Amino acid sequence: MIKEKLSFTCDVLLSHQQLACCDCYCGIPHQGKNVLIYSNKETQRKPLLLTGHHGDISAMTFGKRSSPVTLCSASSEYIIIWDIQACQKRQEEGKLAAGTVIGTLLGNVVHLSFCSDDELVAVCSGTTIYVLNSKRQEVIFTLNGHLGFLTSAEFCPWNTNILVSTSEDRTFKVWDLKTGAVFYQSFVLGGSPLLSVLFLEEEEQLITGSTDGQMWCFSFDDDYKCHLVKKMDLQKMEKRYEMRQDTLSQPQDVAEQLVANKVEISKPVIQMASCGSFAEIQFGQEIDNSWFCVGSSNGLYVVELATSELLMVLYFKDNPTLNMTMAGSWSICVGSDKSMIVLVSSLFTPCVVLLELCLSNLRRTREEGGSGFSVFPSSPPLLESPLNAELKRKEPSHPKKKGGIKEKPLVFHSKVKSSGYNTTPRMTMFSAQTNAQKKTSPKKSMKHLGLLHSNYPEDSAAPTEPHTALNIANKQVSCLQYSGDGKKILCGLGDRSVLLYNSCLTGSPTAYIGHDKPVTSVSWSLCRQWWLSAAEDLSLRIWTKSTSEPAIILGSTFTSQAPESYNLFLTSAVTDGVKMWDLRTMRCVRRYENHVNLCHACSSAISPCGRFIASGSEDKCAYVYDIRASTYLHKLQRHSDTVLSVAFNPATPELLTGTLDGKLRLFQSSTGSHLSHDTSAAVLCISNVTA
Repeated sequence: MIKEKLSFTCDVLLSHQQLACCDCYCGIPHQGKNVLIYSNKETQRKPLLLTGHHGDISAMTFGKRSSPVTLCSASSEYIIIWDIQACQKRQEEGKLAAGTVIGTLLGNVVHLSFCSDDELVAVCSGTTIYVLNSKRQEVIFTLNGHLGFLTSAEFCPWNTNILVSTSEDRTFKVWDLKTGAVFYQSFVLGGSPLLSVLFLEEEEQLITGSTDGQMWCFSFDDDYKCHLVKKMDLQKMEKRYEMRQDTLSQPQDVAEQLVANKVEISKPVIQMASCGSFAEIQFGQEIDNSWFCVGSSNGLYVVELATSELLMVLYFKDNPTLNMTMAGSWSICVGSDKSMIVLVSSLFTPCVVLLELCLSNLRRTREEGGSGFSVFPSSPPLLESPLNAELKRKEPSHPKKKGGIKEKPLVFHSKVKSSGYNTTPRMTMFSAQTNAQKKTSPKKSMKHLGLLHSNYPEDSAAPTEPHTALNIANKQVSCLQYSGDGKKILCGLGDRSVLLYNSCLTGSPTAYIGHDKPVTSVSWSLCRQWWLSAAEDLSLRIWTKSTSEPAIILGSTFTSQAPESYNLFLTSAVTDGVKMWDLRTMRCVRRYENHVNLCHACSSAISPCGRFIASGSEDKCAYVYDIRASTYLHKLQRHSDTVLSVAFNPATPELLTGTLDGKLRLFQSSTGSHLSHDTSAAVLCISNVTA
């Protein structure tokens, strides 16, 4: 997958110098003051020699436009713009190639970058950023504010008036090039200097990386205030990736030992580049293509931003024919022919190599191995489902295969009596419920579900307005669930009991006690007359209002969704955020990790409209995510303790949260419509309680 197209031995070490590479050309410093321009497609062709600098060249970059191809090179004396095609023409005519000086005596330049239309050039020198005109010698802005030396500066691709800079002071700044002021200044992100920044235009996000392999993804809002979306650790991601790869070929314990015995090296985020076009080529436009690659000291890492996982790692050590073992600097360009062109300088030797990386056969990794899990359906198929028809065809043939089973009437005909069938209350109750289901009209049930779905406002905002609060005597709220009509609420508690509330949280709840350990899950039946509870005592109990005897009845989906939506489900894990999985691809498709989850089992839930995800958090907040993006929409604050459980009302835009110290809070949508009589009654009751 890695092809070495050119290897060049330099006269000096270029380990930390910015190199230049584009789709057609690559630029390499020669004899300190000169530049050699090679054609990426014809590397054997004589290179173009550019002369004009009086001092050693310290940084270079190509413009963003494909025609004309421009190169900017910097030394302590001059900043020069070169028109590559014009220079080639002059060389063919026997003339000396010449460039345009746009800056003089700007100091030791470490980084250069063009804006999207190549009209402006950002120059990083010391702690100062110079914004220059690329056509003539003119300093448009001089930007100061960082406390440490600058490491990079990049223009926003969708707004050329925005510039983002990174520094050794471990912060980044967002600059307004209309006024020269700072839009946003980040907090100190970590303990190591920031090295690079990458813009993702489709997501309108930026990613910055540090010398110790940490990466932070921020989103932009309308006023360009940055919000942290997620933090990624390249070294931890690599360990998970290696564990998955080794597990496929080794037993679990052997794989863990192999990963543990590997020598760890520094993973600086030297350079980043978007490679979303490969996702489009391989999987089509419908697949999220938030992929980007990271050039580090030991190879190239391909990262899927949505899941914060590595898709592939291309190590130098796996390609012994390369004249490269450790990289000092990278210049990455996505090619037009399903390839990636990379110019890399060696960390310890004066060598530069031009590599072509073919990622067109890249396959998404699957979450497999010893830590896998299974998914089972929560309810039987609908009565008109073809699966039921298939089961009915098999039933008559079943007795023939077994040679006739005498106990068959005990299962399929409730009027036939046998020993144990009349004496066990559990089985009698199950029989009665089966008869009730047979008398129920399927058409009426479907109409009821359709009515419930149509009543839920699909265009309402997420429920974020505080509505009421309730204290349950300092009991841990482990789980919550609304009934199918949204009129009742089940609360599983840490003291082994379950409380049944009205949806308005008024009046005395009905308590159900029977488990020997804390309750972990509650669920309603479709008819809302039965409900089940599960606890840490490894038991499952089904309850009803009239009797405490158990029966086996399984709890259906609240509202109708598109068939594709039922292929998605959520899992939560301590220190690992919330993951959304797709049964069609058998892999994680997105990760949500803005909330804090370090020690408690904080739950998550999907809204009935399928647009929001709510999650508990240990920072005394609940987070509401957009299911299509990894960043959070709302941070519901002012809870009294860790938010352990969350639940959406299936009939109206409401969100219920439960905390570690036994408090419930109800949030309603600021713009959505509600159920008529229930909601008005709830508002009245809440006002009486608070009064």
